[in-house]
Amino acid sequence: MSSQRGSLVVISGPSGVGKTTITHALVDRLHAVFSVSMTTRAKTSADTEGRDYFFVDAAHFEKAIEDGELLEWAKVFDNYYGTPRGPVERNLDAGRDVILEIDVEGAKQVKKTMPEAQAIFVLPPSEDELLSRLRKRAREDESVIQRRFREAQREIAEAKACGAYDHFIVNEKLDEAVDLAHRTVVEHKQANPSA
Repeated sequence: MSSQRGSLVVISGPSGVGKTTITHALVDRLHAVFSVSMTTRAKTSADTEGRDYFFVDAAHFEKAIEDGELLEWAKVFDNYYGTPRGPVERNLDAGRDVILEIDVEGAKQVKKTMPEAQAIFVLPPSEDELLSRLRKRAREDESVIQRRFREAQREIAEAKACGAYDHFIVNEKLDEAVDLAHRTVVEHKQANPSA
């Protein structure tokens, strides 16, 4: 067991903003642990079990909620998503930094139970740019893109209003956004050595 507990960092942002790329860059730069979420959504060909998500059925997920095994959870687009508490606590206790990539509801839950966590919200340069990025992914038809765009607008407004986030970072140029996120986390850790 390390004498210094690791830091918990929460990264959020709407679909298409680049938060996953920023999260993985931070994991590499900080030698941090990426917290793998549990979900009931269907596994796609692009997903790797245990790396992208732990894929479970609804009964398994609901039992985890009942048993208090989740640090946070939410139901999004008819699927459950949540963060298993055990691995996060074990890594923090061992002195390793842990990064969670979760939505606004999850961030609010984490900040309530672990107020020392540092929460960063990634913003698009503009709504037009966000819509353009969602379309460039070419994963979904226009009706789904429009639904994701409306959800993104709602999520951004909620993130700004809820008080859970310590920092907002605009991802206009990815390298600059990664540098800023890294600097923000390091400065927070230096200012809060016990966090």
